[in-house]
Amino acid sequence: MAVLPTLPKYPSSPLPSFTIFSTTSSSSYSFRCCATAQSQVAVVNGRADTKVSERNEIRLGLPSKGRMAADTLDLLKDCQLSVKQTNPRQYVAEIPQLSNLEVWFQRPKDIVRKLMSGDLDLGIVGLDTFTEYGQENEDLIIVHDALDYGDCRLSFAIPKYGIFENINSMKGLSQMPQWTEEKPLRVATGFTYLGPKFMKENGVKHVTFSTADGALEAAPAMGIADAILDLVSSGTTLKENNLKEIDGGTVLESQAVLVATRRSLIQRKGVLDTTHEILERLEAHLRAVGQFTVTANMRGSSAEEVAERILSQTSLSGLQGPTISPVFCKRDGRVSADYYAIVICVPKKELYKSVQQLRAIGGSGVLISPLTYIFDEETPRWRELLSKLGV
Repeated sequence: MAVLPTLPKYPSSPLPSFTIFSTTSSSSYSFRCCATAQSQVAVVNGRADTKVSERNEIRLGLPSKGRMAADTLDLLKDCQLSVKQTNPRQYVAEIPQLSNLEVWFQRPKDIVRKLMSGDLDLGIVGLDTFTEYGQENEDLIIVHDALDYGDCRLSFAIPKYGIFENINSMKGLSQMPQWTEEKPLRVATGFTYLGPKFMKENGVKHVTFSTADGALEAAPAMGIADAILDLVSSGTTLKENNLKEIDGGTVLESQAVLVATRRSLIQRKGVLDTTHEILERLEAHLRAVGQFTVTANMRGSSAEEVAERILSQTSLSGLQGPTISPVFCKRDGRVSADYYAIVICVPKKELYKSVQQLRAIGGSGVLISPLTYIFDEETPRWRELLSKLGV
């Protein structure tokens, strides 16, 4: 019976080459990874230190470079949480609206590692980075799972030509006879945790993983890999390099997420309250994106009669129903309410259709304005977070 070497849960630097064998009575799997990684996580006996470090400040980690960094700052600004950085060369900043909060600019993978080590309390990263470097650590918690930017997918891709020409699914790939222990499938990727896990789950035997930085799409053409596992946005780069995604080959769909550590939320003073405020601002803004307030006047005998007409139209119900109020005017020396003002919330894609329906049932003087925030009585994600924490 072969002895199974274990993949380090929190890799330190540098990692040696390693091979993972798993044997059963009927089949065998071979995974070999050659990886190097930098880690700033304090590791004791293979586990990250779970003690809350002695500091008073709450720390939020944000991406330091690239499109993700710019989009994160834009989102926070839209939520009235602008990051104030006195010197662009500094790695620490503040959000004036949130007292006792420090913003630390870090590489996304280091944000995850420093959350685990206790050097950060909160962070915004891509779900792919969170999953790859968090490695299902039970102390890590996703606070908001859909910040609506940084969309991509971690996907397996193979050449369109040669022995792969007629292979269009992971099932087909797993049934190819070419891969043996002596000649395994060679996969180039930067995801050395998710890669082996995914291939094993899909029954692909005998796989070798090699790490590479940038331009992974060239690896099969250069002969240094048979396939790649990489992040894909539009898929155009894959097509231009004669590569194709296959059915069942998507490891995960990713976008930006707000994450935290259980121990900081529970043990560090002020972290839970600050998280609540950030979460409410994010939810209110994201819910309002693409929504418009539509106001119109409509003649009617009563508010109920006007409501009946409005609710007879499929796209005029609003968030919870229309708001209807009388419009008072003075005629012949007498104050009367012959018109009613209606207010509804309409998504952008339904805007023109809604205006047409309003006019068809007697609406006039239609005014339209974009929404900035929609605050619920209580955000569902806050209830979910409290449930995860058991508080």
